[in-house]
Amino acid sequence: MSVRSRLENGNESTNGLVGSHQGDKQNNNERDGKVNLKRQVGLLSGIALIVGTMIGSGIFVSPVGVLRQTESVGMSLVIWLACGILSTFGALCYAELGTIILKSGAEYVYLYEAFGGIPAYIFAWSSTLVFKPPQISIIAITFGAYMAESLIPAGCGTTVVVAKLFAVLAILLITYINCKSVKWATSVQNIFTVAKLLALAIIFVVGVIRIFNGYTEYISPSTIFQGSSTKVFSYGIAFYQGLWAYDGWNQLNYITEELVNPYRNLPLAILIGIPMVTLIYILVNIAYFTVLTPTEMLSASAVAVTFANRTLGPMAWIIPFFVCCSTFGAANGTLFTASRLCYVAGREGQLVEVMSMVHVKRFTPTPALLFTSIVSILMLIPNDFDTLVNYFSFAAWLFYGLTTAAVLVLRYQHPEWTRPIKVPLVIPIIVVIASVYLVIAPIIDDPQVEFLYAAMFILAGLIFYFPFIHYGYRPRIMKHFTTLIQVLLEVAPSFYLSPEEEQELQGKP
Repeated sequence: MSVRSRLENGNESTNGLVGSHQGDKQNNNERDGKVNLKRQVGLLSGIALIVGTMIGSGIFVSPVGVLRQTESVGMSLVIWLACGILSTFGALCYAELGTIILKSGAEYVYLYEAFGGIPAYIFAWSSTLVFKPPQISIIAITFGAYMAESLIPAGCGTTVVVAKLFAVLAILLITYINCKSVKWATSVQNIFTVAKLLALAIIFVVGVIRIFNGYTEYISPSTIFQGSSTKVFSYGIAFYQGLWAYDGWNQLNYITEELVNPYRNLPLAILIGIPMVTLIYILVNIAYFTVLTPTEMLSASAVAVTFANRTLGPMAWIIPFFVCCSTFGAANGTLFTASRLCYVAGREGQLVEVMSMVHVKRFTPTPALLFTSIVSILMLIPNDFDTLVNYFSFAAWLFYGLTTAAVLVLRYQHPEWTRPIKVPLVIPIIVVIASVYLVIAPIIDDPQVEFLYAAMFILAGLIFYFPFIHYGYRPRIMKHFTTLIQVLLEVAPSFYLSPEEEQELQGKP
C-alpha cells in the first residue's frame, strides 16, 4: 500500500509523520520478526555529515571551472556566495519537509507524498543507478589519483590503473565500515571532517598572511570585477561547477530515521553546517587569489596542490594528504546516505524487497549498502563516466526543484499539519526558479544530443514501473532470491518507527 493510501485510510498519523502506526496491538502484530534503524546520529555527527559530504574534492578543484565561466575574480566569488545561499535556501525547504515527514530518503519520500508514486520512482531509479553511485566513484577516483601520484614514481604509465585500484579499495573499506556499525561510520565521518577543516584552515591562514604582506592585486575593489563575462547562460555552467562543491547540503534528510531528536537536530545541523561551509569556501577562494593569478588558476589541474607548492615548501605534502582524507570522508558520507535511499525505496515497494532489509544485530541496511557500492565500483570501469554524469546534472536540479515545490504543494494539501519549521514562501519560490534556470541553462548554452539520451534513460524507468510496481508482478524466482540473501547476510524485513512511538515504547512522556 502506498504512503498516500495509508494516510487516506487513517492508518498513519495525520500530522505528516509518514509511516507511523497507531495502536500497540497493531504495532506488535505488524512488526513481529522485523527490525528498524536505530537513532544513533546526534547533532555533532549530523553537522559532520553535512560538512563532510559537502567538502570533498570540489573546493580543491572547482574554483578553476567557476573562474573559467565568470572570467573575473569578483564574479567567481559572487557565484560561490550565491551557491551557498541557494544551498541554504534549499536545505531550509528540506528542513520543513524533514520535520513533517520523518522518514529517511529525502527527495524520494517528499516527492512520493506530494506528487505520488511515479515521480518518486523515477527519482529512485535515476538516483540509485546514475546520480548517487557515480558521485561515490568520482570522489573515490580523486582519492585514488592522489594516492597514486604520491606512491608511484613520475613517468610510470600505470598511474590510472593504480588510481582505480585505490578507489576500489576505498569503496570496499567504507562499505565494510558502514555495514559493520552506524557508530563506526559516523565516527569516521567526524574524524575526517576535522581533517579536511584543518587543511582548509591552513590555506586560509596562509592567505591571511599574504594579505597582510600586501598580495591583494587580484582581490582589490578596483580590479576584482574586471573582465566579467557578459554571457548570461555561462553563469549557469559556473553554478554547476560551484554547486558540485556544495553538493551534500541535502544529505541529512536521507537519514532522518537515524537522527536523534530530528525536530531539533535536523534544522539546527543545517543552519550551522551550510553557512559554515559557505564562509570557508569564500575565504579559501580569496586565499587562492593571494598566491595564484587568474591565468595560473585556469592552468592548474589541482588548485590546492599548486597553492601548497608555492607557499608551504617542504610541508607541501600536507595538502595532498588532507585531500585524501577529505575525499575518503566524503565518499563515506555519500555511501552512508545513498544506501538509505535504496533502503526506503525498497521498503515502499518500489525497489526489490531485499533492499529494505536490515541486519538483525548491527541494524545497518546491509543489502542497500552492498548494492550501492557494487554499482559504484562498476562505474569506475569506463574512463569517461564523469562526462556522462555531467549530462545528468540538469536532471538532478529538476528533482531538487520538484522537491522544493513539494513545500508549496503540501502547504496547500495539508494546511492542518503542524510544521516545527515553516520557511517563508519566498524561499521555495526562489529555489524553484533557480532550479528551472539550472535545468535549461546548460541546454541553451551548449545543446547536445547527450541531454536527450539522459532524459530518455530517466524515463526508461517507467518500463519497469508499470509491470512490477503498478501491477505488482513478482517473478517466482525473487522469493527464493530474497530468502537466500536473508540467510547469507543475516538481514530481516524492517519497519518505520516515529520519534513519538519510540518515546512511548520506552515509557517516556
